Order: sequence, then structure tokens, then C-alpha cells
Amino acid sequence: MFAPLPHLPRLPRRLRAAAPSWTETTDVCVIGSGVAGLTCALNLRRAGFHVTVVTKVRIDDGSTRWAQGGVAAVLDPLDTPEAHARDTQVAGVGLCDPAAVDVTVTEGPARIADLIHLGTEFDRHPDGSLQLTREGGHRARRIIHAGGDATGAEIQRALHSAVLRDPWIRIIEHAMVLDLLTDARGHAAGVSLHVLGEGVEHGVGGVEARAVVLATGGLGQIYQSTTNPSVSIGDGVALALRAGAVVTDLEFVQFHPTALFLGGEAGQDLKHRLGGEAGQDLRHGPGGEAGGLAGPGLGGGSRGAEPAVGGVPGAGHDLGIEVTSGDRQPLISEALRGEGAHLRDFSGERFMLGRHELAELAPRDVVAKAATARMRAEGRPHVWLDARHLGRRMLEERFPTITASCRAMGIDPVIDMIPVAPAAHYSSGGVRTDLFGRTSVPGLYAAGEAACTGLHGANRLASNSLLEALVFAQRIADDLADRKPSPGVPEIAEGAGDVCSTTSRAPLQEAMTAGAGVLRSEESLEATAASLTALGDNVSGRPRPATWEATNLLTVAAAVTAAAHRRRETRGSHWREDHPEADDAWRGHLCLSISSDGELETTWEPIA
Repeated sequence: MFAPLPHLPRLPRRLRAAAPSWTETTDVCVIGSGVAGLTCALNLRRAGFHVTVVTKVRIDDGSTRWAQGGVAAVLDPLDTPEAHARDTQVAGVGLCDPAAVDVTVTEGPARIADLIHLGTEFDRHPDGSLQLTREGGHRARRIIHAGGDATGAEIQRALHSAVLRDPWIRIIEHAMVLDLLTDARGHAAGVSLHVLGEGVEHGVGGVEARAVVLATGGLGQIYQSTTNPSVSIGDGVALALRAGAVVTDLEFVQFHPTALFLGGEAGQDLKHRLGGEAGQDLRHGPGGEAGGLAGPGLGGGSRGAEPAVGGVPGAGHDLGIEVTSGDRQPLISEALRGEGAHLRDFSGERFMLGRHELAELAPRDVVAKAATARMRAEGRPHVWLDARHLGRRMLEERFPTITASCRAMGIDPVIDMIPVAPAAHYSSGGVRTDLFGRTSVPGLYAAGEAACTGLHGANRLASNSLLEALVFAQRIADDLADRKPSPGVPEIAEGAGDVCSTTSRAPLQEAMTAGAGVLRSEESLEATAASLTALGDNVSGRPRPATWEATNLLTVAAAVTAAAHRRRETRGSHWREDHPEADDAWRGHLCLSISSDGELETTWEPIA
């Protein structure tokens, strides 16, 4: 069943860095300051632990604050946990862990109550009841939101304020975690890290702890186009692999179907890019002599049928701004589609009709594949999201962030259609955990996007990620309160370690996008593997944050490529053009680890 793995780079078991020159001690070290990390820190404090939170940026940065859509939970009396579980499992295409789904959907409402108790202000109706909306894959209104489309920012604000009020939560900002420290028995005993701007550039310190929680977020920066911030390079997955932990389901990288299309380089003004009259007809409304294109305001005749939108996928001269490879692409939340926005191609056709019973609200993998296929068929770099019929009041009051982002790019969604294209958004896989967040390394836990709890399967259901982070952050704290681990003295691992050159980042992103992105095949994945191997041969970089990040990117990219090459079927967010159908023989999980000599190893675990 398995094809031989392509030749992949040999990966380091530790990063090349100096031994820690300073140390401090805490009970639990939490790596990451998003919803998973801060919620876990607060829960651990309630359990009586002293906590140190380490974050690469400021405590209020990271991915959580960019979350627009909301949090999914059963809060409507007419909704049920069983219905939420069914929607989750349908989206996961047969790979969800039923136990993980059950604990998430049943414990989720209580975790929402905890957030409200902390001071999170979700949007409410005049009578005080919570506003509920729908998103892709949900068959009921169960998404709560804040500030219209600024849910993540409001949750981050509430968590940030609560953490700052607690004197026993120590925060280390602008610090890059390097490797896990373990005792003689292999139990997690802390981390080595580098605090940016303190001491010499290669100065390294250590935080010794009774347990470590990885809440480092996603890995979207292995691709050229992503909705993730620049810090989302898969640090937690890379650290876990070097520490000997098992990761799983990494082939399932979800591409959000509607990121605001920005293009690839400095361009001209949007109106000029759209080609004058023809482009204006397509974006704004009826025009042309025939006026016969489907849908409101799509123009007609020869002008609407062939808008002069220049370029092909990857071409520049797009929206009048400069977009560097790896920049965060603004997200156009599917909550906009939940309220009735339509996806259209360049002929004006709603191409999701007939492809899925939920049309634009189909699971994200279905919509992303359909959009990519239509872009390829038309030779266009994007499709269109049409929200004009929702009206000014709905767009400005319910979606102020999206409306402002679009207008900043010269697009007014009240009168214009929005150019959108799929972008790397969420990793359904990650460091493998059990139902209490425990990894295969004793004392090492994982939560949030860095973890693979089994909830998402082959494709995450919209707005389940924040809920998962809340639920498992509580379960990790409960488990540590029960276990009260007491590891021995950390041992410094032997060996020099390696780091990659900083020049590897852009070509790595290019190779991953070309061969291991939305569309994959054996040929494309082997070409990507060859590129990664060549990049891995260049270990000439000196130890510093940029080369440590480049090494983490290579480690994660190699693992994603290996898993995607192994799985010879199409399932969820993994789309193999050479194996276009799902195959029951592949109903299981690919687990990856790094051998003692730096080789990636895969094992197969079928689902009974």
C-alpha cells in the first residue's frame, strides 16, 4: 500500500546552540500566548501551579487575534451535542476520534461560560441572548462571535487582561524556544530558549519546569500564501519531533477558500488592474449591451464576459500593495458566506451550486478544491465573493473588520465583488495527544493548533479550533493537578546539532506551494522532496533566530511532504490528483517521528 518515501533531508535531533547560560525555575512552562496557551496558564494557576508563559512575540500577538468567525458550541436549545458531533465527523471524512469529538462538543458550552466569566463580550441580541450564526459544514446556528467579525481579538483581550492580573504567571516575551530539556528518564524538565535583544545574539537560557505545554500555533509559513502570522512556522511540531514525540495527520493542511487575494508583488491601483471599463462592469454591477450574466450586478454582453483582469496564478500587479512571500493574507471569514454571500467565477456563475448540498457553506476542503479547480480552468488567479446583496448595514455592522480590510485595498464590498483565493490556514494534524493533551514524551503536553487531539480528522469543521483549545487547555490542567509530576535534573543533550541557512526560507515556501499545496501528486511531491533535500544540505548558517526558524521550517515541511506522499488517496484537505478518490484502505493515521540518525520514519495505524 505504501509507496517508498522520496529522498528527504536528514533532520537534526537538536538545534545547534550554546548551552544555557542562565536558568529560571517554574512549575509549568507554557509555550505560546494564543487562546490555548493563555487559557491553559489560567487553568493551571487555578490548580495551584506557578506558570511561565514563553512567546515569540508580545503576549497579545499570534494567531488568535486574527480569528474572525467565532467559536462553535451548542448553545441553542434546539441544537444538540449529537448534531454538533455529526457535523464534525462529516467534515473529518472518517478520521475523527469519536472520543475527542464527544468531549469537545459536550464540555464546550462550559468552557464558553468560563470565557464569559473572564469578561469576554460576545455579541448579543437586544434581549441579552447570544447571537448565533452559521459557518461552513454546520447545519445549525451555533457560532458565537464578538465585535461582528473580531472574535479572536476580543477573546485575546479578555485572556490577556486576566493573565496580567495574576502575579504568579511569569511572561517571557520575544523569546524563541529551541529544544526540550529532559531528565535521565526522558521526562520533560523544561526548555532551552533565546530571548531576543538580551545579551549577545547567540546567548541562550533555560526554563526548568515540572511539565511543558506546547501551544505554539500553526505552520502556515511553510507556504507562500497563508492567513497565519509570520511567527507560525511550526515551532512546536519541530521541537516535538526533535524530542522524540510522535506527530500525526500532518498531510491534512486546510486551505481557507476565501483569503483576500493580494497577488505576489507591487502592482498598480486596483481599478487600473481590473482593466478599466470591462473590469468595472464585472466588479460593480450591470453593464454591457446584453446584460445577461447570471446573478445580480454582474454585467453582460462582451464587456462582462471577458473582464480585463490581467495575470495568471502567481502574477503580480494586483492590488496596488507589496506582498512579500509569507506575509499574512487577510481572511474573508466564511461567516460572510453563512450570512448569504456567494462565490462566483469570472463568468458570474455560482460554481458551488450543484457541487455540494450546502453550496457555499460546504466544508472548507470542498470549497477550496472547487475554487482551485475553477481558477485553473479559467486561468485566473482568484475567484469572486459577492456580498453586495447583503447591504451596507449588514456589512458595516456585522463585518466591520472585513469591510475595513477590503476598503484599505481599494475594494468596497457594498458595491464591489471581493477577489478571493485559497491560502494555507490551519493544520488539522500536529503533535499527537491523548484526551488529556499528553504526548508520547512524558511530561510534554500539546494544545491548540500545534496538537492533534483527533477532533478534526482529515478536515477541521469551521470554528471548532477555538473550542478545542478551550476544552483541552482545561483537561491538561486537570491532568497535571492529578499527576503532580516531579522530574529529575535536566540533562544537556550531546551533539553539536545543525541549523539551516537563512536563504532557504523563500525557496522552501515556493517548493511547498508548488508541490504540496492544495493540489498534490506523486510527481509534484517528489519534486518538493528533492528541493527540500537540496536546502537541507546547506547547513552553513550560524546559530541565531533566523537560522533556527529556517531549520524548524525545513523539519515541518519535510514531515508534511512525507505524509502527503505516503497517503495515496484524496480525503478531506489532502487532495491527490493522481489518486482522486477516497479509499477505505487509507482509513487510518500516518504517524511520523525522527530516528536517532535524523531520518523521518512513518508508521501506519488503521482505524478498526
